[in-house]
Amino acid sequence: MSKAKDVLKLIKDEEIEWVDLRFTDPKGKWQHLTMVAGILGEDELEDGLMFDGSSIAGWKVINESDMILKPDLSETWIDPFSATPMLIINCDIVEPSTGEWYSRDPRTTAKRAEAYLQSTGIGDTVYVGPEAEFFMFDDVRFEDGYAGSGFAIDDIELPGNTSKEYENGNMGHRPRAKGGYFPVAPVDSAVDIRAEMVSTMLEMGLPCDKHHHEVAAAQHELGLTFGKLVQTADRMQIYKYVVHQVAHAYGKTATFMPKPIKADNGSGMHTHISIWKDGKPMFAGNEYAGLSEMCLYFIGGVIKHAKALNAFTNPTTNSYKRLVPGFEAPVLLAYSARNRSASCRIPYGTGDKAKRVEFRFPDAMANPYLCYSALLMAGLDGIENKIHPGEAMDKNLYDLPPAELAEVPTVCGSLREALDSLAADYEFLIKGDVFTKDQIDAYAELKWEEVIRTETTPCPVEYDMYYSM
Repeated sequence: MSKAKDVLKLIKDEEIEWVDLRFTDPKGKWQHLTMVAGILGEDELEDGLMFDGSSIAGWKVINESDMILKPDLSETWIDPFSATPMLIINCDIVEPSTGEWYSRDPRTTAKRAEAYLQSTGIGDTVYVGPEAEFFMFDDVRFEDGYAGSGFAIDDIELPGNTSKEYENGNMGHRPRAKGGYFPVAPVDSAVDIRAEMVSTMLEMGLPCDKHHHEVAAAQHELGLTFGKLVQTADRMQIYKYVVHQVAHAYGKTATFMPKPIKADNGSGMHTHISIWKDGKPMFAGNEYAGLSEMCLYFIGGVIKHAKALNAFTNPTTNSYKRLVPGFEAPVLLAYSARNRSASCRIPYGTGDKAKRVEFRFPDAMANPYLCYSALLMAGLDGIENKIHPGEAMDKNLYDLPPAELAEVPTVCGSLREALDSLAADYEFLIKGDVFTKDQIDAYAELKWEEVIRTETTPCPVEYDMYYSM
């Protein structure tokens, strides 16, 4: 039976009324087109449907806007939030004139990255395990207008609410600044909300193993375990969708902004990566911390290209309010076993199968398809060119003397620097046509708009510092 027939049978058996065709834009936002289930047949599911791509920022111009949404029928999910039965199908974008994958489609970039790995002979499978953190608030308000700009957030967990009057009384149980990791309820007020998020993802078939409060007040993390690269990027889109939807159902609002609060920890997306071949873990060996020489070269490639990678792994101006030296952020480009002060950590494992590398600088604003693909391509460049990362740094990097600290390279300090670095160092990304120069330029153009808007907008802090001078 064809996959299309399987999907049509599922639609019939589950009495599905709607089929939601979803795809990811260059910035990483899930987009969708909802079709009446009854009008879809094998042809539509196998060949795809036409849509207007000119409305997606960074894609087509108006005079060449027709594109094809081609369903990938390998994974489907029933949407638990739809009022009537709806099936979610992820789609790739296809050029109607050639029938080929669209070069600027992030999901097909990830597919090309997996194919490139196989073509090198280095491995046949790359596994990715992301740890995406987020904040939940009770209220968020912001404006950016001609006469003023600013924002305000509130949540029952925020330390500043210890003296606030609530209608039913202030119970007083809440984390203090940097005190959320991780006391039990009632200090942790969101146990049931996180549990419902995880339960929902489990029902949708995602592999999850835990949930917990994070360091900051109102900050949280759910445990999504590893999978293949494209598969994991698909799951990260569902992860974010479920977090937003469940929070909304509880009357709260969730954000994956890396640094929504000045005075507390930011949110990252620590990303674990390993390469396998013929069922064997290629990162296991007899070098440092039980790693293979191949793994060390992979680390060397990521460290070498880290500043260019930042354009994809940390793609917002807000990302760099988290990546600030001196605030226990993973800015130092060094590697170490179990040392969380390094931007590249070798997690403890009890066997060869657990050998992997954890890169700690990415955040969840990243487009997961582009983020994971770029990390893979940098690591493969390191393997192909035998780029050794040097000696491991097992000491606490935050306590290094200034002279020694100055010798350790760092990630970028701004999105501007990341985009400049990408413009100067992109050739490792276009090997095997995984990324294309056209795609990188179009992506950078979108991101430069964010840089210029932020750099030309006065902020309240500047009024505080300069108004009366």
